[in-house]
Formats: sequence, C-alpha cells, structure tokens
Amino acid sequence: MIETGIRNPACGAEAFGLAGLAGLYWNYQAPALYEEAIRRGEGVIAEGGALAVETGVHTGRSAQDKFVVRDGRTADTVWWDNNKAMSGAAFETLRADMTAHAAGRELFVQDLYGGADPARRIRVRVYTERAWHSLFIRNLLLRPASEELDRFVPDLTILDLPSFRADPARHGCRTETVIACDFTAGVVLIGNTSYAGEMKKAVFTYLNFTLPPEGVMPMHCSANVGPEGDTAVFFGLSGTGKTTLSADPARTLVGDDEHGWGADGIFNFEGGCYAKTIRLSAEAEPEIYATTKRFGTVLENVAVDAETRVLDFDDGTRTENTRCAYPLHFIPNASHSGRAGHPKTIIMLTADAFGVMPPIARLTPAQAMYHFLSGYTAKVAGTEKGVTEPQATFSTCFGAPFMPLHPAVYGNLLRRLIAEHDVACYLVNTGWTGGAYGTGRRMPIKATRTLLAAALSGTLDDSQTYLDPHFGFEVPTDVAGVEPHILHPRKTWADKAAYDAQAARLVSMFLKNFEKFEAHVDDEVNAAAPGKVAA
Repeated sequence: MIETGIRNPACGAEAFGLAGLAGLYWNYQAPALYEEAIRRGEGVIAEGGALAVETGVHTGRSAQDKFVVRDGRTADTVWWDNNKAMSGAAFETLRADMTAHAAGRELFVQDLYGGADPARRIRVRVYTERAWHSLFIRNLLLRPASEELDRFVPDLTILDLPSFRADPARHGCRTETVIACDFTAGVVLIGNTSYAGEMKKAVFTYLNFTLPPEGVMPMHCSANVGPEGDTAVFFGLSGTGKTTLSADPARTLVGDDEHGWGADGIFNFEGGCYAKTIRLSAEAEPEIYATTKRFGTVLENVAVDAETRVLDFDDGTRTENTRCAYPLHFIPNASHSGRAGHPKTIIMLTADAFGVMPPIARLTPAQAMYHFLSGYTAKVAGTEKGVTEPQATFSTCFGAPFMPLHPAVYGNLLRRLIAEHDVACYLVNTGWTGGAYGTGRRMPIKATRTLLAAALSGTLDDSQTYLDPHFGFEVPTDVAGVEPHILHPRKTWADKAAYDAQAARLVSMFLKNFEKFEAHVDDEVNAAAPGKVAA
C-alpha cells in the first residue's frame, strides 16, 4: 500500500477498521490535491485558478437520508420527531460494508479541528474517496499546525465514499444514499452522494449534540465584529443573505455559517466559508467574488466555459445551489483567531417571498425566542420542481436538519444568553417588498446594508417606531438613507386589501407551525406570537 503524508503512526487507518487499501494520502495541501483531482478527472481549473467540480445528481443535502443511531445515550435525548433512527446493529453492518468497499481503493485523509476555541474544539478525521472532497473539507474546517499531526487522535471520524451504495433492507436506511451518525462512537458514514456539504454539516450536527450539555449554544449563523469590538451574529437559512451580509469590509469576519456561544464569547466552528454563487457579482459581493478567482477555492456546479474556462454565475441550469468553498483567510478582513466577545446584536434573517414583513424590526427577548424557534423564510417559484408560488419554510433554530436535540433546548439556552448579556435582537427581511414574488421587487441590498449599519451602531435604539399590526414587533418609522415607504410594507403595495389578506395568511402559517412548541415554552413566549387580523 502507498502511504504518504504527515500522520500519527500510532493511530492510522487500521484503528478505524480500514484494511487492504491501495493508498492513503495524509493531510495533503491544496497543490497536491489539485494534482490528484486533475489526474483523476474530478474537475477542471477555472479562469483565475479555482478548482471547478460537479457533484452529479446530488446538488444539495439529502436530508431525508440522514440517520442517527438510537442507543442508550441518544434514546431519551435526541429529538426523534425531527431525526430518523437507525439501530446500532444496522449501523455496524453499514460500517463493515463501507470499510470493505474501501479495500483496494486510494483514500485521502485530513486531520482537522472543529471549533476555534481550544477548550471546546473537537479533532475530526475525514477519509474521502475523492481528492476534491479532501480539499473541500480542508478549506472548511480548521487546520492544525504540522507539528500537531503526528500525535493526532480523532474524536470524530467521517468516512465519505460516493461510490458506495447502501442497501435499505440490509442497512436500515431509506435509499442507496445514506448519512449515518453514531454520536456515541464518534463516527459518520456518508455513501452515494458527491455533495461535499454533507461532511461539514455532519460535524455541525455532532457539535449540536455535544455542546449544549456543556452550556455552549451551537448556532447556524455568521458573525462579524465592528471596530469597537462589538460582535454581531446573523441567523438565517440558505438564501437569506447570511454569508453576504456578514462579509462587510467595515467589520472583521469571524465566520459565515457555524459558531458556538459560551462563557467566553463566540467561536467559529470552521476555518472556511461555503458561499452561494448563483448570480454572484463583483459589484454586489466583491469579497466573495474575489475568492472565485483564487487558487485553492473549490467551485461546486458553477458553469465553466469549456474553451476559455470563464465562469458563468448566472447559469443555474445545473442547480440554483452553486457554491464556492474557500479558506477564511481568503476574505481580507477575516479574523485570525476565529473568536470574539459576547454578541451585542443578534440579527435573524428571513427572505419573505410573500412581501409582507418589514425590512427590519426590533424584537423583545420573548419574540426573539419565538422567531428563533420558528426559523421562517420562504421558497420562491422556480427554485424547486413543483414550486409555482411562494411557499413558507419553517426550519426551527434556523437549522432543523442539523439539530439532534429538541428545539426548546437551543431556544432556552439562547434566551438565557440574550438576557445575561443584554443583547439587542432584530428581524431583518431580505425578501420582497411592494408585493409577493413575481409582483413586488427584491429588497434593495443597499437598503438592507443601511438598516443593518444603523442597528449595529445603535442608532436605531432611540428611533421612533410603530407597532406592526400583524406581527407585533417594533418597526422604525424613518431611517436616513432608506426609502420611507419600505419601512411600511402595506404602503408599498398598490392593492392594500391584497396586502392584508397576504399578511393574515402568513400569520396563520406562523401560528400553525408553532403549535408543536407551545407546550415547551412559557406564557411570555407564547404571547409573542403574531396576532390574528380581525375579520
């Protein structure tokens, strides 16, 4: 067997049960991984130097194919309404079959950290069948110093084999695609998908299980820090602007997707960014755009001209979920430590395709918990097969697929931290104004940035507000540099009766969705629900 690279000889692949491999390539850096990826035909080098790859039929996460092992540790702690169970016996059969499948193959291995706080980080070992997957996860997690690699022993091990097809009858899964997590053993098995995001979200899922009992709040959020040391976190689902809005040249970027909040402040779980690139432009998002022209960036499913290798970010033929994965230091003003103080401001982002929510609103602590547990955004027509009109999406804690514990665990922890540190909370709508999707227009990003700057600087604290009649939160009546009508959603609609009907419809969706949480929160949070419009 060929085995090269820096590694711990006392804790090799055989410790995981891998045997008979043709090759093991440990902790290769970007140049060597480029060479291997190109040699294997896994991708092409795009104009500017990024590695462009395709993920095949899986252009996003396979959420319905993710399983958690039910055992003595998880039986009474995992939120089984949201997580699919797999027996320990089925998992062990899957593990044995996958390690047997790896025999005779070459694997790439990365030893990495999850978590920038040395006291809270976990050691993650990732075995991948593809070189570009190894580069991807190396970009996304934190890289130990080379002198740490020869004594590395993992807390969590991921085996990622796109060529392995699961057998539902044999492995207790749903299809030939499987993402199986054993929290007790610290093992994740990924088969029959080339979508690299499964690896990073597996680490996030594991941390979402292990950290709350230690009093650390895991958060699906981006974060940045202002010149005065004021930390802000941005919760939001895909497409709401979480990555875009946190990449602010006037503020230091801590991270774009996953963080923990503990006794000493916040810390990034990752060492890189995974940004959407559909319709990316140098004018709107210059920091992210620049990373697509750099050696070391991985471009997923982005259209590339076969002759010139020029990128076309407007081409969504393959998928709307085109992405780039790059190390955090590719952003000029990124944090070197991945750590920051306690948040001064929390921003909850939504892309309201119904066009009824204001562009910004101040939330009470109870409202913040209500909207955190709701996790609302909306899909627009055309983004998914069968979606012909706006559809409400409620993903609790702004990340339900990655939440193994009951949402109340995360919600109560967040509420306590908000109270302890007197954090200002805002809901920001980056969706539509003047009508629903198809009639109205997308909220101008310039207006969103202006409102965010006002919120983060504290200038909104004393501004005059009105009470939104449908959602009950405080909305500023006037903000310098922002069209006045945008702050009053009803005024932006030509048909006021249509606005009222649309708002009532969305309120009813919120109320229906929250029914499952009512018994798990106190009266104050239940009272923070949107009110029904009188007939």
